[in-house]
Amino acid sequence: MGLRPARWWVWMALAATVLLSVGACRHSKGEPVPDIATQAQRLGRGVNLGNALEAPNEGEWGMVIEAEYFPLIREAGFQTVRVPIRWSAHAATGEPYTINEAFFERVDWVIDQALDHDLNVVLDLHHYEELFVDPEGHGDRFVALWKQIAERYRDRPLQVYFELLNEPHGKLDAVRWNELLARTVTAVREIDTRHTLIVGGADWNSIDGLTFLALPPEEDNLIVTFHYYEPFLFTHQGANWVGPEIGTTGVVWPGPPPAEVTPIPAARKVEWVKMWFARYNQVSGSHNPASPEAIERDFDRAAQWGQSHEVPLWLGEFGAYSKADMGSRVRWTTAVRTAAEARGMGWAYWEFGAGFGVYDRQAGAWRTPLLEALIPPNDK
Repeated sequence: MGLRPARWWVWMALAATVLLSVGACRHSKGEPVPDIATQAQRLGRGVNLGNALEAPNEGEWGMVIEAEYFPLIREAGFQTVRVPIRWSAHAATGEPYTINEAFFERVDWVIDQALDHDLNVVLDLHHYEELFVDPEGHGDRFVALWKQIAERYRDRPLQVYFELLNEPHGKLDAVRWNELLARTVTAVREIDTRHTLIVGGADWNSIDGLTFLALPPEEDNLIVTFHYYEPFLFTHQGANWVGPEIGTTGVVWPGPPPAEVTPIPAARKVEWVKMWFARYNQVSGSHNPASPEAIERDFDRAAQWGQSHEVPLWLGEFGAYSKADMGSRVRWTTAVRTAAEARGMGWAYWEFGAGFGVYDRQAGAWRTPLLEALIPPNDK
């Protein structure tokens, strides 16, 4: 079930670092490899550059990454950018599955911009939809993509992180994902022993998915990620890319609401959604499904898993869609951010400048209440 063998992980971190750095010298140009606690702490507060390179082609979803964004992000107080990338849309479908050079150069530019502005950068393999439908048919291609990425970026500073796959789901269940994960880690480590890997569990990187995640037993340079969008009927209300049962708007946070929210007909046809609204409208206090205490309980579960597996956790995505009222978004975002930080977890908000955006690209300005929920003014 993913339990790692006992080891002197804390006490021997420095010794392990020395040994690893000796083996990695030919790639690192002399840069020492820090321990994993240092790498996890370095991520700090981050933001996702979503809806850009994860689209089939950049710009198709209305978002293009601009050079001006990087100093804005750094000056606002963020330390990391997570870059969701649809590598699979820019690689050959037959062996050796070569990634398009022009696309690689675009990613090079993003990395350069991030590093030039003292930002860590997480390269995230995102939206490999074919893999979720046919894991066996696309497993070799997935590994080949990561071998190319590792080869190209193995000499980059350790502020560059490799996130192997966003939100495994569908037919890529826990068993298949654990098998593919082990293969991919082995393949990457044959090329690059230095860079920190980030991995999540099946079931959409959920906290529940951690339960079935099998970590490669000999891999210490690894951070585990999870995503948090609970309650989903609040964070994704009215989003047009999810099912119609999520379409009820006017859901405020926390619950219960001042006046009962009547779910739309499509929502009342789905039993779990109907039951959720019944509890949301009627239950007071910590047992309401949209309560601060529900967030605390969820983060306790995640933290306990990380402690039992001796691995640092990173909250790679969380956010509330713009159909929710700003007051609720701010309260929820503050609660999630503080829950993560209270347990020593870095995070990356979803996302910079689109439907969840902390930055209003049209106005050329931060959405101040949301930004301050993420980075309180006194923390800068």
